[in-house]
Amino acid sequence: MKPNQIYSRMIVLFTLLLLSGYAHSKIILPSIFTTNMVLQQKSDVAFWGKAGPGKNVVISVSWTGKKYTVKADTQGNWKTLVNTPSFGGPYKVTVSDGQPVTLTNVMIGEVWLCSGQSNMEMPLAGWGKIDQYKEEIANANFPNIRLFQAEKTTSTRELSTFPKISNGGWTICSPVYIADFSSVAYFFARELYRETGIPIGLIHTSWGGTVAEAWTSAATLKNMPDFAAAVEKVAATKSSKNYEQEYKSWKQLVFNSDKGKGTEGWLSTTTDDSGWNTMELPGYWDKTVMKNVDGIVYFRKKVVIPASWAGKAMKLHLGTIDDDDLTYFNGEQIGETVGYNIDRVYTIPGNKVKPGENVIAVRIFDGSGGGGMYGDKDVLALTSASGEKISLDGDWKYKLGIDLKDITAAPVSDNEPNRATVLYNAMIHPFTPYRIRGVIWYQGESNADRAVQYRTLFPAMIKDWRNKWNTGDFPFYFVQLANFMDKAPDPVDSQWAELRDAQLETLSLPNTGMAVTIDIGDAKDIHPKNKQEVGRRLALIALAKNYGKNIAYSGPRFTSQQINGNTVELSFDFTEGGLVARKGELKGFAIAGADKEYYWAKAEIRGDKVIVSSDKVPNPVAVRYAWGNNPECNLYNGAGLPASPFRTGQ
Repeated sequence: MKPNQIYSRMIVLFTLLLLSGYAHSKIILPSIFTTNMVLQQKSDVAFWGKAGPGKNVVISVSWTGKKYTVKADTQGNWKTLVNTPSFGGPYKVTVSDGQPVTLTNVMIGEVWLCSGQSNMEMPLAGWGKIDQYKEEIANANFPNIRLFQAEKTTSTRELSTFPKISNGGWTICSPVYIADFSSVAYFFARELYRETGIPIGLIHTSWGGTVAEAWTSAATLKNMPDFAAAVEKVAATKSSKNYEQEYKSWKQLVFNSDKGKGTEGWLSTTTDDSGWNTMELPGYWDKTVMKNVDGIVYFRKKVVIPASWAGKAMKLHLGTIDDDDLTYFNGEQIGETVGYNIDRVYTIPGNKVKPGENVIAVRIFDGSGGGGMYGDKDVLALTSASGEKISLDGDWKYKLGIDLKDITAAPVSDNEPNRATVLYNAMIHPFTPYRIRGVIWYQGESNADRAVQYRTLFPAMIKDWRNKWNTGDFPFYFVQLANFMDKAPDPVDSQWAELRDAQLETLSLPNTGMAVTIDIGDAKDIHPKNKQEVGRRLALIALAKNYGKNIAYSGPRFTSQQINGNTVELSFDFTEGGLVARKGELKGFAIAGADKEYYWAKAEIRGDKVIVSSDKVPNPVAVRYAWGNNPECNLYNGAGLPASPFRTGQ
C-alpha cells in the first residue's frame, strides 16, 4: 500500500472515530436545567438541548413516570414540551440519548424572572448591606425557594445559550447562597412562599446602572425612531482588538491630567489641605457637593490614635466605594481596589501605627454615575486588634483632581452594557424558552433624564418580552422609583417625578402592577436599605392578582378630578379602609391655575375624596401630588399602602 493510501485511510478512520465519539457523547443541556431547578406548575414546559445528530432523546419524569421522546435534528438540536402537574416535589428528571443525565431535587412550582438595574441587583450583604442583613441571612433557610443567578454579560446578537451563571446553576435558598442574591427578589419570594406554600424559583438577571433600551430586543427598538440608529450601530459592531491599549492610553491621560498627581502630591503627609472644602461621608459627591461630576476626587481625614493602639496592627474599614480607590495612611499606600461593589478593609501594619495625629488619604476614581464612599456609616471606621473602634463618618476634606468632562471621552468597551439590545440579547433572550409565571422589575433611575421617552419605551419593552416568551400577557410587576435627593422647599418640576408618572401610566397595560415606594427611599442613598418592604409590596400584588388572596395590594390611585369654584375634588381607586393622612395633616399637594404656576395647597380628606385649594389660586385647573425628587407626602389607605404620586394636568 502506498504511503498516500495509508495516510488517506488513517484520516477516514480518525474521522469515523470522531463521529462515533460524538454520537455517543453525553447529552448537553442548557445551564438552566440543573439539579434543584423549579419548573412552572400546570404548564407545558420546554426542554431542549444538544445530542448526537438524529438521535432519539428520551425525557423521563418521576411525577407521572411518563416518557417523552424527541428526535435530534442533523445539527443535534432538539426541543420538546413536558407537561407539569400542580406544585410539589422533589422529583427526578432523566434526559437520555443512550447516556442519561439525571436531575434531582426538582420542584414544581412558580418561576419568576427578576430583572432591572442596581436596586434589583442589590444583594443582602456585599455592597448592599440592607437593613438587618445579618439576621436576614442567618434566617434564610427556605429549601423550597430556589435561586438561579445569571452573571453580567453583553452580546450584539441574540444568544441561545447562557454564557455566564453562578454556583453551577440552581441552588437552594440558604444562608450560604442568599447573601449575594437580589434582596428584592428574595423578599418577594419569601412572602409568596409563606402565604401559599408553593415552591418558588427565582431567575435573577440584572445589571446596575443600566438603561431600559439595553434590555429591549432589536425587533422592537428598530421600529422606534429614537433607537433605530442605535440598533443598527450595535448590529454592525465588531470586536475592538485595540480596546485594551486604547483604554490603557486613556488611563494614562487621566493620570497625567490629575492635579493631585496620583500616587504622590495630595496623598502625601506634606499636603496642605487647609483650603480644601469639607463633605460629609459616607455619601455621593455628585448628589451633594459636586453635581454631575465624574472623575477623580481626593479625600483626607486626620484621626487621633490613642497611645494604647501604637505599634499594633489595625484595620481601616471604608465600606463600599464607587468606583475605584487608592488609599494611603501617613503617606504610604495601604490598599487599592477596583470595583464599586466591594467592601474595602485594609490592614495597617503595627509599625505604621503611631499615637497622636495620623492622616488617611483616599483617591477615588469614578467613571460614571454616582461617586464616593457610599456604604453604611457604621462601617466607616478604624478598629484595633482588641476590637476598639474609632468612627470615621462625618466631615472629610476633599478636592477635585480631574473632571472627566475636561479630557477626551473614554473608549467604549465591547462589554459596555448601556447600548441598545445588548442585555436583552445576552441576559434575557436565552431564558425565553423557559416557562415562567411572570416578571418583577426594578429600573428607571438610569432613564430618568428621558422620562417622556420612557412613556413609550417601558411599555414597549414589556410587550416585547411577552411576545418573545409567547405565552400570553404574563404578570409584569414593577417598582416605582423611591424618594431620593434633597427635598425642595417649593413645588418644582422633577425628572424623577416625570419618570414615576411614566411608570404609573404603564399600568394601562394588562396584567401589570406597581409597588409604590415613595415613602421608603433615602435622600442620601440611591440604594435604600429597606428592601424587605419593597419585596413585600410586590408580593402583595402577586398574591392578590395571581394567587387568589383577598387582600389590598395597592395604595390610593388617582382616577378623576372635579373643579368646584376655587377647590378641586380628587377621586381615587384602591381606598380599602378609607383614605388616611399619616402623621398629621395631609401633605404633598400643589395646585395651579391656567398659568401652570404651582403653589402648595391645603388638602383635606372627605370620605373617599380629597379636597384641594389655595388662596393663591382662585381658579384652579390642575393638581400635583408628591411631585418631586423627594417629596413630603403622607396619603395612604387603611391598609397602610401609600398613594402613588400623580398629576391631573401638565
